[in-house]
Amino acid sequence: MHLNSIAVIWHRLSPKPGGKWLFSRLLGHFVPYTGSIPFVVLELEAGRCKVCLRDQKKVRNHLASIHALALANLAEVTSGLALNFKLPTGCQAILTSFQIDYIKKARGELSAFSEFEPPQAVEQKDYKLPVTISNAAGEVVAKAMASWRVGPIKPKKTISS
Repeated sequence: MHLNSIAVIWHRLSPKPGGKWLFSRLLGHFVPYTGSIPFVVLELEAGRCKVCLRDQKKVRNHLASIHALALANLAEVTSGLALNFKLPTGCQAILTSFQIDYIKKARGELSAFSEFEPPQAVEQKDYKLPVTISNAAGEVVAKAMASWRVGPIKPKKTISS
């Protein structure tokens, strides 16, 4: 899934029955580590994203709660989608640092939410994207800060003969 196609695929699939689930599976296929958690993208637009994580055995730890790294994966995909949804043409983003605070045990269906002012120009700049993860009762279980570096795509070097 090419980054410029995220918005096109989202707009095409999300209004259809099962479209958000299908979009999420496609994303998980093209970004395999992200696909290791059972997430569904619920809302997506430039600078704003909400993702749901289903509570399943494969994401649980020995304490019968959702594993810390599954929560981190959820926060990363939420911030990354919010940022990459409509990057200016000729831009790319890379995660440069990530911090997460675990506030309470995470159980049941979770929602991750990120919102920020998206980039408007093709220039190198760092963005800090907050992500809040809440349980079904609306209690915050984790807060994350993902730092992304956005900049112009550099041409690939070729080897001359």
